[in-house]
Amino acid sequence: MAVKHKTIPIFVPHWGCPCDCLFCDQKKITGLREEMTPERAALIIEEGISRKQPGDVLEIGFFGGSFTGIPAPKQEALLSLAHKAKLAGKVDGIRLSTRPDYINETVLKRLLSFGVTTVELGAQSMDDDVLAFNRRGHSAEQTKRAAQAIRESGIGLGLQMMIGLPGDSFEKAMMTAEEFAKLSPDCVRIYPTLVIRDTGLDELYKNGQYTPLSVEEAVWQCSRLYRFYTERNIEVIRMGLLDMKTEDLVAGPFHPAFGELVLSEVCYNSICMKMASITSDKVSVRVHPRFVSVLCGQKRRNIIRLQEEFGLHKIDIIQDESVPDMEFILNGI
Repeated sequence: MAVKHKTIPIFVPHWGCPCDCLFCDQKKITGLREEMTPERAALIIEEGISRKQPGDVLEIGFFGGSFTGIPAPKQEALLSLAHKAKLAGKVDGIRLSTRPDYINETVLKRLLSFGVTTVELGAQSMDDDVLAFNRRGHSAEQTKRAAQAIRESGIGLGLQMMIGLPGDSFEKAMMTAEEFAKLSPDCVRIYPTLVIRDTGLDELYKNGQYTPLSVEEAVWQCSRLYRFYTERNIEVIRMGLLDMKTEDLVAGPFHPAFGELVLSEVCYNSICMKMASITSDKVSVRVHPRFVSVLCGQKRRNIIRLQEEFGLHKIDIIQDESVPDMEFILNGI
């Protein structure tokens, strides 16, 4: 039976955030205006557990703000709900996201006492100039120290980065990825920068002082970053925001299937590299049924590009459940 990792997300937008980052409005990003309470959280957890299927690895995740920056009693009220579910065997883990400068020995002891299994740091960049310009309020060095402390505590480490920030570049993004890799995270998330209404970035954009990445540029950058991380056995657990209310989105590379676009680009580049050993103008590609759409691309874009790039007259897609996820077997016919 295939294992499926699922998270019950509980959003605590803007709780504990000491800064108004240039790009941020957590309530609009998460689509929530109502504050989270233990009562609401309990209902969300109960509903999430009720949907658990055999083979699911289920965890509770606290996202949206700087969780460890909120008052300790509020933290403990929410964590106790998750801990109770974990002790009862109803969930397998507890994760949360926070700022690098809101991690210390006292915080980590509290998280351990409530059974937290993963802490994700919203680092965004490892370039101090980018961090300062975007009003993050922390340094790259603080990210390094927090990541080391988390790993030494035995809690799993996740790191979150953004691409396309003001003052950023692809070269700086790759430098961030290299610095992340040195910190040995268990997982990373990659978020393209979006212009959200009524943020500082919105003002810069309207004044012509900021140009966001296009969808194509963001997909290209993320595909390179995805390959960088996976080659180092670092799991990329999300690329792009899951949802965004269109009335709050001013500009930027938002796409409802952004992650799939990136994986399709990764597949295309992998096939291109393997085509060097193929002399035939007809090929077969074996792929797991789950990844046929990813390999072909939206509107069969990858198939069309491969035909044009290599003069292929025939591409047979063969579904094969023995092929691992995100892999394929290419042969000439």
